[in-house]
Amino acid sequence: CLPLLVPATVLVCSLLFRVAHQLLQRLPVPTVVRQDAFRSWKWKNLSVSMVHSVLTGTWALTCAVIWPETLSNIHKFHNTLSYLLICVSTGYFVHDAGDIILTGHGRGSWEFLLHHAMVIWCFLYALYTQLYIAGALIALFVEVNSVTLHLRLMLKLANAQSSSIYHINKIVNLFTYVMFRLGTQFYLTWYIVHNYSWLDHGGYFLITMMMMNIMMVIYFYRLLRTDFFPRSKRYTGQNGTHNNNSKKFLSD
Repeated sequence: CLPLLVPATVLVCSLLFRVAHQLLQRLPVPTVVRQDAFRSWKWKNLSVSMVHSVLTGTWALTCAVIWPETLSNIHKFHNTLSYLLICVSTGYFVHDAGDIILTGHGRGSWEFLLHHAMVIWCFLYALYTQLYIAGALIALFVEVNSVTLHLRLMLKLANAQSSSIYHINKIVNLFTYVMFRLGTQFYLTWYIVHNYSWLDHGGYFLITMMMMNIMMVIYFYRLLRTDFFPRSKRYTGQNGTHNNNSKKFLSD
């Protein structure tokens, strides 16, 4: 995946995730999910996201363990495997943004599109310049938490909030959120601030990281409020959610 081949490589990776999307539709789906158009789309979307999270989260951690310099030389260190990882992940975010927009869910998922836009531009910059590949790889540590986040939402889609799996997962999700999402974001922010004077385009990355940090803290607050300090049952009806509030219910 050389810089001149970045567009083609990212496109191929994006198409591979589309193939995964089609294959995953063959798996069984809870009845309550099949009966609701929004839940059905969200389930399919999350299934592909889960594949991406398991793949890239494991890949990123493995690279960091094998090549510890990844954690300290964020600016310049990279190798073929780390470079390919960023190509694959960029392809996923392009695919997911396309899926959200082309299925007509762009307005209700604007925060995801904003997140994807920031990730795509940072990753493409890294791929074209071959700088900050290690930083992009470290950023993918958050995908460890994404596994439990996606599982949480899929269990909510299936109306399984009262299950033991959901209660166990929400504890694990809290731990991985702090460790792998907030910890990763704050480490990268510290690195940029500490080395700001000599980093290439440090200002652009610092602004992007601060925007991401704000989003992550807001979502963390929503997560704590919903899973640990629920204020009411206003979203819950006989079938799990009121129809006119299902999107809000599932976004928490």
